[in-house]
Amino acid sequence: MFNKIVLENGLRIVTENIPYVKSVSIGIWIETGSRFENQSNNGISHFIEHMLFKGTENRTAKQIAESIDSVGGQLNAFTSKEFTCFYAKVLDEHLPLAVDVLADMIFNSKFNEEDIIKEKNVVFEEINMYEDSPEDLVHDLICQTMFDGHPLAYPILGSSSILEKINRKNVLDYYKQYYTPNNTVISIAGNFDTDKTIELIYKYFSNWIPVKKEKDEQCPPMFYRRIMGKTKNTEQLHLCLGMKGVPQGTNEMYHLMVLNNIFGGSMSSRLFQKIREERGLAYSIYSYPSSYKDTGMFTIYVGLNPNYVSTVLQLITEEIDKIKNGGMTSDEIYKSKEQLKGNYILGLESTSSRMSSMGKSELLHGKIYRPKEILEMIDSVQREDVENIAKEVLDFNRLNISFVGDINNNQIESNFKKIIG
Repeated sequence: MFNKIVLENGLRIVTENIPYVKSVSIGIWIETGSRFENQSNNGISHFIEHMLFKGTENRTAKQIAESIDSVGGQLNAFTSKEFTCFYAKVLDEHLPLAVDVLADMIFNSKFNEEDIIKEKNVVFEEINMYEDSPEDLVHDLICQTMFDGHPLAYPILGSSSILEKINRKNVLDYYKQYYTPNNTVISIAGNFDTDKTIELIYKYFSNWIPVKKEKDEQCPPMFYRRIMGKTKNTEQLHLCLGMKGVPQGTNEMYHLMVLNNIFGGSMSSRLFQKIREERGLAYSIYSYPSSYKDTGMFTIYVGLNPNYVSTVLQLITEEIDKIKNGGMTSDEIYKSKEQLKGNYILGLESTSSRMSSMGKSELLHGKIYRPKEILEMIDSVQREDVENIAKEVLDFNRLNISFVGDINNNQIESNFKKIIG
């Protein structure tokens, strides 16, 4: 059973009771991420996420880790472009402990100067690790390429040069601005007593003082044709093709998900079968949609020998042309929808997945989409919907390219111009 309560301070609590499981997952979702940053503090949302594990007035960093480890649970966090989430998964009997630890981290983190200096070094190494992973780096670059001039272009980790200049005051000011009850959702899924759990949340979070949110005046990004890359001495060329997608929470999002499964989102997809299985030109090739509150993107990735780049680009554009010209079969669309439904239903077996779905949905859209609604939205997708979204999204005039490998912009551009002009 789903439940939603809003406290007087604006904090939203969404719960789903699942009595037949032994676990419970809880997430604290803060609406802050790299798109809320600027050129002088890019990376600060992710850095604050790290700092909340560095010790509170009541627990050392080690005690925070031990508190959940000692009961066999999981405690972690992540930062995205639009939100930061701190979450725990424990046996149902340990939910009070999980709430206590998470509340302690949110309210009582020390942000010691010494810890800030030390944790900067940790994040520097995380950035270096990312830079040394071409497949990760090229996906970051496609966002920078597509959203150039817009906050969505900012990398989640930031950069070492910017992070180096961020001080304790910057951290505290940003934390106080965004870590507020009216900017937060608490999501809980699993086996728990709803009334007792709401009382528990009220005990820890009802005195959290709200802060007036400044209206977000960001304009939607503009999409042009661009190429951005990093020439590196790598064995493979890592290539991303990016096009404008669709926003979160729209019917078109489901249309694009059905298209993605057919085109490149699975092992049975056209790109995988044509380029890897039939031609043996790449080990890794796939496509995926990314959706944000007001926009989205659709990305194709391939890792390949640079000598094959012209051939692979030709094959990708041929498949795009086939799709846009109504080359999808009813059987492909049916199988894609069944795959989406199956993946979604399998995910419902995880309390973490259900907690995450509720939290993200409430934070970004102000409502919970129940499983029945989601399955109905997938089922409602028609062939015409998929054909229309293909023509809208697979647009060569707004195609962006990012690359990492032993090649340069001119070589990529000349190869692509040979194919699409």
